[in-house]
Amino acid sequence: MPHSIHQLRTIRSAILFAALGTALAGCSGGDFGRTRADMRSDDMHGWLGLEATGSLGLKSSQFQLTDEERQLRDLAYPMIEPPLSRPAWKSVFGDYKALPAPWRQKVVFDRTMYGRTLIDEPHRSHASRYAQLIEDVRNDITRFEPFFACAIRVIDLDRKRDASMARVSALSPQEKADAVARMQENSLIVQWVQQSLEQRVSSYRWALERLVIQAPDGMAADADRLIGELAAQTANPPVISQPPYGRAVVSKG
Repeated sequence: MPHSIHQLRTIRSAILFAALGTALAGCSGGDFGRTRADMRSDDMHGWLGLEATGSLGLKSSQFQLTDEERQLRDLAYPMIEPPLSRPAWKSVFGDYKALPAPWRQKVVFDRTMYGRTLIDEPHRSHASRYAQLIEDVRNDITRFEPFFACAIRVIDLDRKRDASMARVSALSPQEKADAVARMQENSLIVQWVQQSLEQRVSSYRWALERLVIQAPDGMAADADRLIGELAAQTANPPVISQPPYGRAVVSKG
């Protein structure tokens, strides 16, 4: 009898492992929210510029992305994607999706969504909710400098691109249009991130206020300090964006 039980357990384990392997194999092809292999590429965030200009009815550039422009888009995506917008299991499976630009008419920002998700998701304690909030804010602070350092470099190169067009011999209308479109794309991506940061600060503050009401904790002071730091950085970025109509942003200092 013990031997039979052991055999049944062995067979049952083999079936479970086989089922799990089949499920994971399906996920790798794009099922269950996993990023498909054909979406992971050097230009996987290239759609950001197309979405930004397209949302304003502007044409996108046909130029290939430079290394700096590619890095700008790579650094922009995690700052544009709303925090806690993916369920935990989707994060494990590498869920990835394009996001609508803030200039599309149907895009509505809900400052309560982050806080409601943070509070409603299962947590072992309110301390873990505070910890999650602190981690999200700290991640944004960590991402701030690398993104805007890259943005300054891209803007400076675009300024040189703009100045050089007057001296390019036999510049075709299409070449000029593509150059202008690329400068618009880069400018709008920076503006998109700036708007996203402003929204995040608002969302974080709403979430902290609700946490303090529901479960006062000494961790609230740390969260408030970090949110204040992010708010100060957001209010005084290294670049100043113009209104969202595709004009170039200008560098401070």
